[in-house]
Amino acid sequence: MEQSHDQISDLFIIGGGINGCGIARDAAGRGLSVTLAEMNDLASATSSASTKLFHGGLRYLEYFEFRLVREALIERETLLRAMPHISWPMRFVLPYHADMRFDSETPTSRLLSTVMPWMKGRRPAWLIRLGLFLYDNLGGRKILPGTASLDLKTAPEGRPLQDKFETAYEYSDCWIEDSRLVVLNARDAEARGANIMVRTEVLSAKRVHDLWDVTVRDRDIDETRVIKARMLINAGGPWVGDIIQSKIHVNSREGVRLVRGSHIVTRRLFDHDKCYFFQGEDGRIIFAIPYERDFTLIGTTDQDHPNPSEPPVCTEAEQDYLCAFATKYFKTPVTRDEIVWTYSGVRPLYDDGASSATAATRDYTLKVDAQDGAPVLNVFGGKITTYRRLAESALEKVAEHFPDLPGPWTAGVAMPGGDFPVDGVQKLVAGLEADFVFLDRDWAERLVRAYGTEARIILGDAKSAQDLGEDFGATLTARELEWLMDKEYARAAEDVVWRRNKLGLRLSAEQIARIQDWMDHRSEQAAA
Repeated sequence: MEQSHDQISDLFIIGGGINGCGIARDAAGRGLSVTLAEMNDLASATSSASTKLFHGGLRYLEYFEFRLVREALIERETLLRAMPHISWPMRFVLPYHADMRFDSETPTSRLLSTVMPWMKGRRPAWLIRLGLFLYDNLGGRKILPGTASLDLKTAPEGRPLQDKFETAYEYSDCWIEDSRLVVLNARDAEARGANIMVRTEVLSAKRVHDLWDVTVRDRDIDETRVIKARMLINAGGPWVGDIIQSKIHVNSREGVRLVRGSHIVTRRLFDHDKCYFFQGEDGRIIFAIPYERDFTLIGTTDQDHPNPSEPPVCTEAEQDYLCAFATKYFKTPVTRDEIVWTYSGVRPLYDDGASSATAATRDYTLKVDAQDGAPVLNVFGGKITTYRRLAESALEKVAEHFPDLPGPWTAGVAMPGGDFPVDGVQKLVAGLEADFVFLDRDWAERLVRAYGTEARIILGDAKSAQDLGEDFGATLTARELEWLMDKEYARAAEDVVWRRNKLGLRLSAEQIARIQDWMDHRSEQAAA
C-alpha cells in the first residue's frame, strides 16, 4: 500500500547512526524541518560497535593527522560537559620496555628508519613521550589530567602485567556509551521538531524539479509512502556507497573503504578502573578496558570487509588474534575460554587509497551534488569522537542552500539527562538511594549512568520495587521498558538488552524472550 505525504521537509536524512542523528539534532536546533529514516534500530550497525571511547587517537599522530587529532582532543571535553551520565574520564596505561619491536609502516616509522636506521622497528621512549606531550597540549585540555609516568614494579596497574614491563605512561581520554549517545541525539532532535522514523527503509529517492521524492517503507506495518524534501543527506554509514548507486542514482567519484573492527568481552582480567593501551609487533594497537563492572573489553581489529550487507562477525581468527595480543602483556594468558561475548562493526572509512585498513584515514569527507537539481550531501568516514563537529561541517554545506541559517549551537548543550556537573554522578546516585530506598548502589548507579537526571522521572512515585511492575532480571523492570519503548524508540528485546543497555551480559535467553513477549503484547495493545 502506498501513500503520499504532502508535507515538505527541508532535510531528509538516510541513516540513524551517530552521524545521521547528530546532523538531525544540529539541523533541527537551527529551525530546519528534518525527517530521518533508519531501516533498523538506531545505532544498530557501526555506532553500537565501537570501542566506546571519546579519544583523540594517539596513534593517528604517527600518520601526521594533526588536524583530526586536535579536533578530537578538543571535542572530548566539549562532549563530556554535555553528557556526564554516559561519558566519563578514563586513565590509559601504556606499558613500555626498550626491547619492544614493531613491524610498522607508518609515515613516522619510515622517517625514523631513514634518519636513524638503527631505530627500524622501534618506538623509542622519547618518541612516545613526544607524542604524549602533543596529546596533552594540542587540544587545550582543561578538565582531564595530563600525562604521568608509572613505576609498574610498585603501582597496582603493574600487577596484572608480565614482569618485563617496569615502566608505563599514563594519559587521559574518555569513555562513552556509544549507542545511548545516538539515541539521546535522536531524542533531542525530536524534541526540537525532527521526525525520527525507525525500522523505515528508504526504497528509492529521485529528483523531481527542485525537490527529492523519497519512497520509504515502514517495516512494522508494511506501508509505503513518499516524502518530499528540499535536500537529501546520505548518512548511511557502511551503506553510503550502496545508497549512492542503487537508491539515489547520482554520480560520485568518492568511495568508501569498509573496515571491520571486532571486539571480545572476557571475564574481568584486572581489579582497577584504568584502561590498558597495548602495542603489537604488527604495528597495531589494542585496548583492554574495564567493562560493565565484571568484564574486560578487548579490541579492536582492522580487517577489510567488502560487502556492507554481510553481517560483521568477530571470527575465530580475530578472537585468537586478540587473545594472543593481550597475552603478550598479561601474566595470565587470555584464552578463548575467557570470552563471554563478541561484537563486530564495519567502519565506513573514506577511501584515500591507503595500503592497509589500519592506515586508512579516520577523518571525514562531505560531498554535495547539486548539478541536476535538488542537492544531496554524502557523508564519508568519521569517528564517534568528532560526530558533533562533522554535523557542524555538514550544516555549513547545508547553509549554502538555505540562506540565513543560524550558526552553530550544540557545543556544550546538555543531552537529555545530562544537565548536571561533570563530577556530579555520585551525588545523583546518593540522592536516588536516599529517596528510593528499595534501590541498591549498583541499581541506582546503572540508572544514573543510563538516564542521568531523567532516572527520577522513570522511577516516578514508586515506593517499592513492586511499584515498577514486572521484574525481568538484572534490575530491568516494566517501568523502564515502557520508557524505552515510549521515549527511546525501542521495538525489540535486542534493542533494549544490547543497545539501550548491556544487560544481555547478565540475562538468560529465557529472560530475554520474556522481554520480547512483553514488548510484543504492549505493542499489540497500543495498535488495537
